[in-house]
This record gives sequence, structure tokens and C-alpha cells, in this order.
Amino acid sequence: MTNAKRLIAGISTTMLLAGLLTGCGGNTAQSGSAGNSKQLLKMTLLAEPQALDTSVANAAVSFDILNAINEGLYRLGANGEPIPALAASMPVITNEGKTYTIKLRDNIKWSDDSPVTAKDFEYAWKRTLDPKTKADYAFMVAWIKGGDAFMNGKGSADQVQVKAIDDKTLTFTLENPIPFMTAQLSFPVFFAEKQEFVEKYGDKYAADADKLLFDGPFQLSKWDHEQSLTLVKNDKYWDKDNVKLNEVDVQIASDNNTLANLYQSNAIDVARITRDQVDQWKAKPDYQISPQLYITYVEMNEAVPALKNDKIRQALALSIDRSNLVDIVFHDGSQAPTGFVPNGTMDGNNKEFRKDAGNVLPKYDPAKAKTLLAQGLKEAGLTSFPILKFTGDDTEDGKKALEFIQGQWKQNLGIDVTVESIPHKLRIEHGQTHQFDLLLFNWGADYNDPMTFLDCHESTSSFNESQFKDPEYDQLIEKAKAEPDGAKRAQYLVDAEKILVAKMPVAPVNFRAYSYLVKPNAKNILFFPYGSEWDLKNASVE
Repeated sequence: MTNAKRLIAGISTTMLLAGLLTGCGGNTAQSGSAGNSKQLLKMTLLAEPQALDTSVANAAVSFDILNAINEGLYRLGANGEPIPALAASMPVITNEGKTYTIKLRDNIKWSDDSPVTAKDFEYAWKRTLDPKTKADYAFMVAWIKGGDAFMNGKGSADQVQVKAIDDKTLTFTLENPIPFMTAQLSFPVFFAEKQEFVEKYGDKYAADADKLLFDGPFQLSKWDHEQSLTLVKNDKYWDKDNVKLNEVDVQIASDNNTLANLYQSNAIDVARITRDQVDQWKAKPDYQISPQLYITYVEMNEAVPALKNDKIRQALALSIDRSNLVDIVFHDGSQAPTGFVPNGTMDGNNKEFRKDAGNVLPKYDPAKAKTLLAQGLKEAGLTSFPILKFTGDDTEDGKKALEFIQGQWKQNLGIDVTVESIPHKLRIEHGQTHQFDLLLFNWGADYNDPMTFLDCHESTSSFNESQFKDPEYDQLIEKAKAEPDGAKRAQYLVDAEKILVAKMPVAPVNFRAYSYLVKPNAKNILFFPYGSEWDLKNASVE
């Protein structure tokens, strides 16, 4: 998400409302692309899913599809609240909030007609933690006692405290209490996997439609890579009677004009739009806005000599006019960032983090940026700023953002960078392997808590693509993870964010919102501010 590796921390007792976007009447889309007899919905993804293996998936485009073809113990409802899915009821929580016991529903099946069992969850979670799997999101499962040691090659699977008591009973014990854990079990990394099926296909598992097994509302019947995916109703799904759609056709398209044209010609029922399309549609009933727990920032690889210096990184950040960027490049309800944690993120103590932490991001200041650059170059022993490569997605928004920031650095600092626009999947790989100088990166929350935006900058995090290292920062994050007192935990996170502001390993440029067009006859599509972008279980076409 969600762009890649999107993302992480937790849903507190105060839930952020998900957007339940349903079209209302209007002459802009009176004839939808689907009729109620077919129950066919046409959607789009902005990029090819990098992986549909629930253990290794790390991007929002993957999570959207996984949330449709599979299901966790719980699923998020219209208000972001966890509701029983493959679980028969809410968990029984004991041991001061650390031990969970969950009963599975009767008659839940895989698409091959075999039963989904508690053992499938135990196997999946341990497979995710296995260092051989190389799962970016293993750290979430590592919240379970013994999980961190196994994930880091210092323990065994048998020491991970998750166990199938019987076919219908799963129990696990956390290292520390996590108030949002029940809701987090709706995230794909906590889905079940059938060991026999996974091992049958080995490295090819989940690479194509015929190498996947399904226990969710839909099955993936066709996957034309880089082009489209076709989902069909899963007749083995336990709640199939409440799934109205028979088919979902998903096209992969990233160009905003293409998306708007497809929508206007009734080729798709839902489109995400920006800029000119927003002005064209915002007064019409098709138009919807969904604020996101999502941030865009420039990652600065500290392995690059010129980017090791704090002042040089600060100069690059302060020379970007963020307000103009969100208006000129996105123009979709997005806001200029005021910190590293987006607006609307709860702090785990029933308060909104941003309101308590305040506006901590330094304002756009070209003059100060130029001074900082000169000081930083001198400290780094450099006579000039080298020509670095600035990499980002080859989507329309991605290209425009790269060009805008490139122009800001040239205008305000007198420095040149070479822009490189590459496919989303390749951009993710470049980030993971640190094959970049400067990288335009999108990070969407997997749960509603500051930790999802802050622990990715820990020195040991697999998401720490900038290779930032600060012992004080690491200590504050670890204290927050272990702190049971909500107020103390929130303050640790406030203090940690201040270090990011001082060190600026990444430069925030956007608090994202999404603007959608939704056909009036497309009903009950859920749009969420974090994790999966949309949920189609209860969607229908009238």
C-alpha cells in the first residue's frame, strides 16, 4: 500500500471510520458497466501485485486482492471494527492481555473442499517467521512470544507460542499486550495457508491463479500478468449467501487520464482520480474522497556519502514546497505533511497523535535550505553536491512528483539530480536492496497507530531502506513496544518523531487522500484508510 511494505502499528479502541462509499443518483453515470443480473463489477489496480503469497506480500495492490480471495480470523467492518470471519466469535483474552484463544467456525473450507483448520494458521504464521521465507511483514507475527527469536535465526518454530489445540481451536501468546491485536488479525500476513498445497508448488506457490488456494469470498480464476485479474464468487466460502457479486474484473492501469476515460466510457465502475479529473468531477455525485493514513516521502540512502550528513538531508527536505506539491501534483484532497505520522492516526491512548504531537515538520524555507546545504557539504568534505539518481514509480503521479521535486532542488539549491521512473514492482525491489540514491516512496498504514510510521525507521527494520541508524531512536521505539501504559507509550513515540525531524532520514512530502469516482449502481464498496484499500465482500451492482 499501501504501497509497498506498507506499513504498520495499530487500531486503538477509538476506530478511524472507514469510508462506506456508495454511489447516489446522477446523470454522469446512469448506465453502469454492469447490470444486476450479471453482478459484474469492474475495478482497477494501479500496478501488478508483486506477490499473492500471504506470507511475503508487502504491497497494497497485493493486499486488496488477497483480502478478496482469502480471509482472516476477523474482517474489518464498515467502521473499521473487527468482526468474526473465519473465527466463530471474538477471542477470549487472558494473561493480562497477552494470551488469545480463538474458536474457528464450523464448515469453513478451502476452495479444494478441504477444511480450513487451526493448524493452517499455525503453519502459516510459523512459515512467515521462518528466515528462509524472507517475509517483510514477519515482524508483525513476531509480536508472538518466541517469534522474534525464530525470525532472527536465534530460535526454533517449536518455541513460537502459537498452537492449534485441535482443528477448531487456536491459541497464541504475545510478548507484550497489543490493544489492537484482534483487528490486526484481519491483515493478510495473519491469514491461513494449507501446508500440503504450499509445499506442492514450492517456489511457484502463488505465482499464478492455478497455484493458489482460496478461503475468502472470491477465487482468482485468471491472472494475466501486468494486464488484468479476474475474480469469481467462491462457492466454497462459508458466507457465500451474502456475497452478491458473481465476478470482479480488475484491470491494471496507472495513467490518470486512462482511468478517467475508462470510467466515462463505462468500462470500469470505480476509478481513482487526481488533478484535472478532480476539478471535472468534484461537483458530481460520483465523486468521493477517502482520507488515508498514508504518507509519501523521499528516502535518502545514507550509504551514499553525500547523504550521510544530517544538514544535507535537512536541506533537501526544506527546499521542497510541500503545499504546492500536493496541489499541483495530486490535487485530490491530499494535504501537506506536518510530521512523519499522518493526520487521523490514533496514539494508542484514545487520542489523535498529530493533535498532541503538533506540527513538527520544518516549514518550506529555501534560504535556510541553501545555508544548511553549504554547511553540510563543508562538514562532509565535499566541494559540491554530486549528481544523484532520483527514482520513483512510473505512474503519472509518480512521474510528476519526481519532476516537481527535481525542479525544486534545481531552483532552490542549484543542484541537479537524474530522474528515473521505473515499474512499481522494480521500485520496490530497488528499495529493499538499497539500490538507489534518492527514492520517492509511499507508505500506508497497516493499522491505526503511530508505530506503523515510526518503527520502519529502526536500524534493524527490514523496511529501513534509507539505512538510518540512531541508538536513541531505536531505544525509544523499543520502549514504546514494551510499555503497557498508554500515555507513556504515546510520549515515547512523540519523542521518537522529534529525532526523525532532527535527523531527516526521509523527507515527507504528502499526507495522502484518495479521490474516487464510483458508479451510482455500485453499492457497498468499503474504502479503508489503511491496510487494504477496498473490500468487496458485500458489494453489489444494482
